[in-house]
Amino acid sequence: MSEQALIERQPRVRIGKAGRVLRRILREPLGAFGLTLVVIVVLSALFADVLTSYPPTKLAPAERFAPASLQHLLGTDHLGRDLFSRVLHGGRIALAIALGATGLSLIGGIVLGLIAGYGPRWLDNLMLLLFDAIKSFPTVMLALTLVTLTGPSLLAVLIVVVLVNVPGYARIIRTQTLVLKSAEHVMAARSMGASTARILTVHILPNVIGPILILASMDIPVVVAIEAGLSFLGLGVRPPLPSWGAILNDGFVNIRDSYWIVVAGGLPIILTTLGFTFLGETLRDVFDPRLKRRE
Repeated sequence: MSEQALIERQPRVRIGKAGRVLRRILREPLGAFGLTLVVIVVLSALFADVLTSYPPTKLAPAERFAPASLQHLLGTDHLGRDLFSRVLHGGRIALAIALGATGLSLIGGIVLGLIAGYGPRWLDNLMLLLFDAIKSFPTVMLALTLVTLTGPSLLAVLIVVVLVNVPGYARIIRTQTLVLKSAEHVMAARSMGASTARILTVHILPNVIGPILILASMDIPVVVAIEAGLSFLGLGVRPPLPSWGAILNDGFVNIRDSYWIVVAGGLPIILTTLGFTFLGETLRDVFDPRLKRRE
């Protein structure tokens, strides 16, 4: 039997066409609600320059703590900056970090998980120790260490989130690789002289990628919350760049003068987290009905 025949016979993750998946999402109330929130957040971030009349960093001391009005839809902060503009531009940063960190974590987790699961026992044990060591550090502790070395920045937030998330992805990939490397189609490919790289990328990866993609979609709201939390503590995005966490911090500091700053900073975090969570859970139900929630 040729290697091509083996590839065709091996089990693969079945993912429906985009239109069919979309229809199934829209049939689920939570899925439709989550997708709507995600679309609104993404479009608002992409077209922030079109939807806003003020630069997010423009100072207007004479208009500080102005309440919501037609001129400033969400009011202004303690420096007179337009909160609507800062929220929308802050969405760009939040989504960029969430998608970028999740993508990098996914790539790193896949590579390390395949190596750990397919490699020799000593390498597997060594990588498990490394994963455990990384997971033993609290996220805030990692952020404090990195910020001490580099200062608050987008890069620091990205590195912290990737370090926190990679071990989880790698462990899932490793576990499935350990099972699949003794599967019939993998052993047959190995006996026919297929290279390790080909076995990993052609015979194993297609069968482990489905669950990890579902997990990644559900991790996006977690990353949004982590970025907001780090920025709230002053460990994330450096001022004057807008960040939902930093806006929330400004609101708590000045809550007696302007409660609306807390609302402006907290509401997008809540809506974005809910949107991606509902959408991720619905995608999980669509792609793996065995995990479907029982009412």
